[in-house]
Amino acid sequence: MLHRISGLLSKAQVQHARERLAASEWIDGRVTAGFQSAQAKHNIQLPEASPVSHELGDIIMTALGTNPHFMSAALPNKIFPPLFNCYREGHSFGDHVDNAIRPVRGTAVKVRTDLSMTLFLSEPDEYDGGELIMQDTYGNQSVKLEAGDLVLYPSTSLHRVEPITRGQRISSFFWLQSMVRSDEQRRILFDLDQSIQGITRDYPQDPRLVALTGVYHNLLRQWAEC
Repeated sequence: MLHRISGLLSKAQVQHARERLAASEWIDGRVTAGFQSAQAKHNIQLPEASPVSHELGDIIMTALGTNPHFMSAALPNKIFPPLFNCYREGHSFGDHVDNAIRPVRGTAVKVRTDLSMTLFLSEPDEYDGGELIMQDTYGNQSVKLEAGDLVLYPSTSLHRVEPITRGQRISSFFWLQSMVRSDEQRRILFDLDQSIQGITRDYPQDPRLVALTGVYHNLLRQWAEC
């Protein structure tokens, strides 16, 4: 299931990130690609060990932790630290599937990539091309969001970034391991959680809320891996 999370970062936070990234040195983006992906990947990337990457990554992680839509949709267990890339004219990333396991540099932590994320840091009118194209059950989906918006989608999806023909596309990309491995089960829990939140907002005294909440937590108890 694809989720668009609008306004994860404020415009001020986006501007701060852009200023910090503009003053940074970039490297070949293939450094974090697997063997197959490296043949299709053409972009530049901020080094994982960069202090700027850590600084901006902390801002993003804080924003994720306080976003109800993200928490409900992702049910995060472990999150790979955010990375940053830039696509300039002629850059693209052909069809690929993300690596199943991502080791976190400098630690013993490994993250199973259940969900992939792209946080857009360039406005759509700053560049031509650069759409994130994902193949799913309903065909191709094209995503090109406003700066500060994030798209969350299953890492099992075959996806690509279309060639840039004007300007540059700056974004953050990363992955997470969910407490619930199955995309179908996460979808059921998300729909149920959203229904509970809606009833709570409109009919806060409805006695059926307790039973519905119990169903949600009992399903989560059955499906979660912590």
